Amino acid sequence: MLKRIIGLTGGIGTGKTTVSNYLADIYQLPILDADIYARDAVQPSSPVLNRIITRYGCEVQLADRTLNRKRLGEIVFPNPKERQWLEQQIHPYVRDRIKSQLNILESPTVVVVIPLLFEANMTDLVTEIWVVRCSEEQQIQRIRERDRLSLKQAQSRLNSQLPLAEKVARADMVLDNSYTRDSLLQQVDRALARNGNKQHT
Repeated sequence: MLKRIIGLTGGIGTGKTTVSNYLADIYQLPILDADIYARDAVQPSSPVLNRIITRYGCEVQLADRTLNRKRLGEIVFPNPKERQWLEQQIHPYVRDRIKSQLNILESPTVVVVIPLLFEANMTDLVTEIWVVRCSEEQQIQRIRERDRLSLKQAQSRLNSQLPLAEKVARADMVLDNSYTRDSLLQQVDRALARNGNKQHT
């Protein structure tokens, strides 16, 4: 039987985690999270972290030898060339981890959360694409509250991604998170049922 692999994406702060948590909690679907694999890629003494330190110096490493994400973000988010270099170090590792997990999992439906699904050219890993959207104002407000960023920092992170409208245009299913959480989750229910998925009990 052909596996249903849902690629869940969207802009920063649109609500991907809300959707993935709901799919895991209510439908018991396995979730593969690219962000978790990206963090694994830069563990202390990993080849990727070593290359990052070689390029940017010890200021991107904390006293416990872990990555100083805040400092690295300050370097790469305003600089497309550096961001591209960083992604070229991390994305191959993330892709390999996702592919290996997809080969292992026996569930007929799997959710793969990839914030940079289009930017990292990973659309070939999934069978359908769900994009979570909201207004740009909502995105900025949410990421500023969540990550304690300045307006300039939040806008820089937003600008580092493919415009949300382009992601929406390439989606098989668009989930609008401009309103209430209940409204969003009702859309998730309908999207999952669309292909005859009846795992909800």
